[in-house]
Amino acid sequence: MPNIVIIVLAIILMAGLLRFEKRGNRKGLVPTKTALSLLFIIAAIVQPHPFPSYFHLLLVGLIFCLGGDVFLAFPQKRAFLLGLISFLVGHIVYIVAFFSAAEIGQWTWIGSLVVIVISGWVYVWLKPHLGTMNIPVLVYIIVITAMLGGAWSILGDSSLRLTGRVMVFGGAALFYFSDIFVARDRFFKSEFFNRLVGLPMYYAGQFLLAFSVGVLLQLD
Repeated sequence: MPNIVIIVLAIILMAGLLRFEKRGNRKGLVPTKTALSLLFIIAAIVQPHPFPSYFHLLLVGLIFCLGGDVFLAFPQKRAFLLGLISFLVGHIVYIVAFFSAAEIGQWTWIGSLVVIVISGWVYVWLKPHLGTMNIPVLVYIIVITAMLGGAWSILGDSSLRLTGRVMVFGGAALFYFSDIFVARDRFFKSEFFNRLVGLPMYYAGQFLLAFSVGVLLQLD
């Protein structure tokens, strides 16, 4: 029941967030986005915690992502940089969480190779538009690539429950691809389409990760 309530509230808040984004209404956007991000933290807290270390690490990552969401709600360059740093720390914590739950294996290397190719293409695409943000964005791309590599490790670890593995990988992949739309909006072409596609992907990813703490466990 709590999960159903959380999902319904998330859908309502997402609809409101997209409406405020389309209208450029910062007064409505900031509190709505903050509430929606707080909701994925609540979602993680109310789940069972069969893998306590994974839960605690993921919770820390979610909190840093909340900070990133608040910073990115403002248009200033400094706010964007602070948001980038906050998400960077969140991704690093996710990396630790993923690799604490699963060992490095064949899926890690194969999956990471695929992600490295995609990330390389994204960086080459963005580089002419980055200016002074070149190094921070490059570092961020490297870290988020490693984060998705960690999710590949979980997906390929057959000692873990399949539902949890799929939720972690799906959440991490949605987060990864949503960031491409954030970059497109910031450095290439700012338009509502980026938020229309990127925001639902991002929040779906975060909620999948939050809910995964209740189902990611070792099989007997």
